[in-house]
Amino acid sequence: MSREAREIVIIEEKIAPADLAPLVAHWFGDMVKYVVDIDRRIVAIGGELHSDAEQILLDRGSEQARLWGANYYPALGEEECIEYTALINIRPTQGNPGMLIGDESVRRQVRAITFDLIGRGEALP
Repeated sequence: MSREAREIVIIEEKIAPADLAPLVAHWFGDMVKYVVDIDRRIVAIGGELHSDAEQILLDRGSEQARLWGANYYPALGEEECIEYTALINIRPTQGNPGMLIGDESVRRQVRAITFDLIGRGEALP
């Protein structure tokens, strides 16, 4: 397993802020990349590339069509903490031609799972 993959955590229940803080600090300092399986309601969070987190979820039985990438920015509040962009989101065959998740329903699902498992944009310790 690559060094990047070791820095990715699978979460199925709310991650503690003390566990989230090192994932944010490790690669980017102000944000962390993550991939959501909107059917299974699990998240692979951390790492340098969304594709690394995506591969871990695929290896664990997720379907690629149900995986969506985003970035989480702690301390920005509920309205600004999620950026719905990732290279893995480019899926013209699914009607998503760009990096931004275009489907409002999918964005709502990603937002709900983010709030349930990662946070609502609160500051970290």
